[in-house]
Amino acid sequence: MDNDMMTIAQVAEYLQLSIKTVRRLIDDKKLCAYKVGDRSWRILRSDIENYCKSKANINTLTNKHKSEQTYNLVDLFCGCGGFSLGFQQAGFAVKMGIDLWADATTTYKHNFKNAVVLNEDIKNVTESLIVERLKLNSNDVDVIIGGPPCQGFSVSGKRDENDPRNSLYKSFVRIVGKIKPKVFVMENVPGILRLFDGKALKSVIADFSLLGYEVSYSILSSDYYGVPQQRRRVFFVGINRNKIKRTEVFVFPKPYRGNGTGIPLLTSKDAISDLDFVPDDVVLGENIDYQFSAQNDYQSQMRAASPKLLNHSITLHKQRTKEIIAMVPDGGNYKNLPKELWSTRKVNIAWTRMDSKRPCFTIDTGHNHHFHYRANRVPTVRESARIQSFPDKFEFVGIKTSQLKQVGNAVPPLLAEAVAREIKSVLDKEQNNV
Repeated sequence: MDNDMMTIAQVAEYLQLSIKTVRRLIDDKKLCAYKVGDRSWRILRSDIENYCKSKANINTLTNKHKSEQTYNLVDLFCGCGGFSLGFQQAGFAVKMGIDLWADATTTYKHNFKNAVVLNEDIKNVTESLIVERLKLNSNDVDVIIGGPPCQGFSVSGKRDENDPRNSLYKSFVRIVGKIKPKVFVMENVPGILRLFDGKALKSVIADFSLLGYEVSYSILSSDYYGVPQQRRRVFFVGINRNKIKRTEVFVFPKPYRGNGTGIPLLTSKDAISDLDFVPDDVVLGENIDYQFSAQNDYQSQMRAASPKLLNHSITLHKQRTKEIIAMVPDGGNYKNLPKELWSTRKVNIAWTRMDSKRPCFTIDTGHNHHFHYRANRVPTVRESARIQSFPDKFEFVGIKTSQLKQVGNAVPPLLAEAVAREIKSVLDKEQNNV
């Protein structure tokens, strides 16, 4: 890449702004971007220097840093840390993560080295334990986030109103009620909105309203927020009416990719084509060198501060399995196979390939039925993580099946970041009396 030009991701890091803000500066003609290839944009270093030299922009950046606040965050049901990472990328201080799954908390601790990590059943976690371990007062916890396990709510499994997994969110409610953060964010599957004839939704709103929160909710699709994956999730955001005096209905982030934005959705190939050098029959290891250069802005963004390629070890399949995968075209599925092979796997998602020209389907926790758009194998952990928008420097710990499950269970960090930036705007306005 020309040393006189920078990618949008590099400009964002240099200016300490979000990629979304840099794109706004380009749209507003405050920065000039040049298209390189089919999907990449570059900005001249001289243009960036001129932008920074102007008195108005120096003042803007200076005032931004003076007014920018750091807000403390606790993540319940933290998993490996996708939700936390999105908030950290938006400028929040991740203070604590809590989860029952030891593998996930091991990965969480590995990547959030300054956070307190509790490998505990949330039902046994009290407010006093949280503040004691944090060495903070309850008032110092600004935001609580979490995604209660969704198996009980999910449309894909048995839905029992009395399923104990459905009541785990009550522990979330209990802790929010005791600590009373300025804001809470709860993520779940969209099916919760219509579950039990709408009773689950009414229960969530009522529980938090009684605690003094103005509750808003919305279904967001990750591909509209820079994630190369179609993944729909519902987010509940509660604003504490007693701590945020200018309480208004929370405004969720507007899509900045897809229809009406002028910016195309990212595809599976956009996400992982630079990783497409590993053979189907050789395991290269968990810590290897990059073989290809980044081919677009997204790949540059994902590779930032990662000198080595982690978690990119392939799965070795039996020869017959590879032969069947080879029969499925880019973007195809079991229907592209001879009919006598349709019943070889008893699930409707069997033998499905990524589509190189579209955002990936939802990355799940099994990874046994979904395959690379070109290679005759399942995606590696790193490829799945890229699809989820985890940066390459984020390392997953544990055996491969556990790592894949950790990735599949996570909230895409870039989707979480989009929500987090809107929440930070609310908190900044309150802090600065705007």
